Amino acid sequence: MEQLPLWHGTAAADPDRTASGPIGRNVRVGTCGYSYADWVGTFYPRGLRRSSMLDYYVQRFAAVEIDSSYYRIPSEATIASLNRRTPAEFRFTAKAPGTLTHVAAGIAGASLDDARLFRERLEPLAGAGKLGAVLLQFPNGFRPGAQAEEHLATLRALLPGLPLVAEFRRRDWQSAATLELLARLDIGWCNVDEPGFAGLLRPSSDVVGGVAYVRFHGRNATNWWSGDAATRYDYAYAAEELEPWARRVADMAQAAGETYVFFNNHRFGQAASNAEQFARMLGG
Repeated sequence: MEQLPLWHGTAAADPDRTASGPIGRNVRVGTCGYSYADWVGTFYPRGLRRSSMLDYYVQRFAAVEIDSSYYRIPSEATIASLNRRTPAEFRFTAKAPGTLTHVAAGIAGASLDDARLFRERLEPLAGAGKLGAVLLQFPNGFRPGAQAEEHLATLRALLPGLPLVAEFRRRDWQSAATLELLARLDIGWCNVDEPGFAGLLRPSSDVVGGVAYVRFHGRNATNWWSGDAATRYDYAYAAEELEPWARRVADMAQAAGETYVFFNNHRFGQAASNAEQFARMLGG
């Protein structure tokens, strides 16, 4: 397998450098998911039906990360609707099913079927040029080692031809050795912003291959370990927290063919608000 190009950024952005915009059409900013009921009245107009949310969303953003695919594989009808209702330049990324990333004993049985079906369901988006990446989000318990490397290699083999990006939740993955491993496996790296606990990833601007990827989870340290899917991501970024990331993304965009930035601090529409704010910082 041909090794992907590798670009290793720095954890700290240069404080004397500013992001100049627009930095290019290859940078797309959006949110992790879009059909949240508590976005009505904050991002979506009051009275907007859930069935019309995507139509409104695509007027404001150029990409979205499909979050629901982690819990269940999208139906053919769902994928057809997403494809039909979005313009040609719009991009989707999709979380891989949890049965592929959150398994303790490796991939076998039903997980193999899920990998095949998931790949088949994404083919219409890939064929339309609208599939930006598949996100492999691993849990905090996924540790570096021979078994984990085998797991990554298996996922690469099960999802041939799809642009894969790995997100880790442990700082011990954040090393040059990991970036080199991902390059050999044809898997990209996900940069993240999250609470500053010692064991979590530091801010970075690393790029493996042609896709650069960033996810903003918020910095809600109080609820990070004990909260649920709503309270953990209840956070609104201030401009001074996003400005260093604008410089990082500008750098990443110079190294990648496509750059995706998604906000996951979804409670009460905060992700949409921060995504629009961040896009303005980039000049888009």
